[in-house]
Amino acid sequence: MSKKDTQSILDEFKNAPTEEKVKADRKLKVGIIGTGWIADAHAQKYKMMDDVEVVALADLIPGKAEKFAEKWELTGARCYLSHKELLDAETDLDAVSVCTYNRTHAECSIYALKKGVHVLCEKPMCVTLEEAVEMRKAEKESGKILSIGFQPRMNPNMKKVKEIVESGVLGDIYYIQTGGGRRRGIPTPFGTSFIEDQTAGIGAMGDIGCYSLDMVLNAIGYPKPLTVTGYTSNFFGIDPKNYPWHPEYAEKFEVEDFAAGFIRLEGGIILDFRIAWAMNLDTPGDTIIMGKKASLRIPSTECWNGSVGGPMKVYSEMAGSQVCTEIPLLPDGDCFYLKVRSFLDAILTGGKSPVPTEQIIINQAIIDGIVNSAKAGKELTIDIPEV
Repeated sequence: MSKKDTQSILDEFKNAPTEEKVKADRKLKVGIIGTGWIADAHAQKYKMMDDVEVVALADLIPGKAEKFAEKWELTGARCYLSHKELLDAETDLDAVSVCTYNRTHAECSIYALKKGVHVLCEKPMCVTLEEAVEMRKAEKESGKILSIGFQPRMNPNMKKVKEIVESGVLGDIYYIQTGGGRRRGIPTPFGTSFIEDQTAGIGAMGDIGCYSLDMVLNAIGYPKPLTVTGYTSNFFGIDPKNYPWHPEYAEKFEVEDFAAGFIRLEGGIILDFRIAWAMNLDTPGDTIIMGKKASLRIPSTECWNGSVGGPMKVYSEMAGSQVCTEIPLLPDGDCFYLKVRSFLDAILTGGKSPVPTEQIIINQAIIDGIVNSAKAGKELTIDIPEV
């Protein structure tokens, strides 16, 4: 392949889109529901914005919200013991960040939307498809924005994946392999909220699997899933050896540490998915998007968190020769900031949700389908109700 031919392909993908902050004529009043560790990232980003004021906090544990306010110097922020108390009392809120357990994402988001408040809900969207449907209903009835916290979507390299697919260089897509994982990475440094059913509901799929699904589904336009064959396991989670400081955690482990799914999508596309919190392997494999004209390889990382492990490669044929074009990596940037900023900008401009539920409900339906198929031990049809 000549340098000219190579450069012509690279030129199609070399410029990452820029993000510009929308100027506000007033400060947006924001509340944070749940003040656990992920709320720290929300507070940090809000503090970086001169058009935002965090005015209210809520946490079920007495005194926790107050300590959070002190830690982040949120002077004047009023503290409550539940999302209902906060939303009932704060009648002029513009938005809330929902940073609670997976099991309460739906409850808190729906209550906020019904109060006429925009919502940035942390991932996963929720736990079940039924909850996702109710969140969509509340969003549409309220006319407010509900965005889901998928910050990897803001990564320039993830955007590049979508650009490559949409450019048509791959042709019609027919098979996708995706996933990721950690050789050892069950998230228990902050306690057991990620591993108990009453708080988490789902494990590795809700933590990092939803990111992996979004990477490829967003790139191909989020076609509807038709059927799913799912598998889940918890071999590492229930082994006390994996918690040297807290062996008792093994008895509390009630979710999956590994999941796999074989999903048939509209348009004749096959999605082969796997995700792990722990495994006897460095990675379950790169992400591969196979097309009739060319295929794209997206290198995995050893501790997958929604990033790209190296330069992506497009494999194709040109003038009878098999060629490989390397796509240079772009700087990651502050994706979490962009996640929060894009949500606020949508509020200010009356725009659309940057990570819309009309897409993420499909993501949730696949996760829910894998769970249900694994329990049933057979392939299941995925039926997403119209909202």
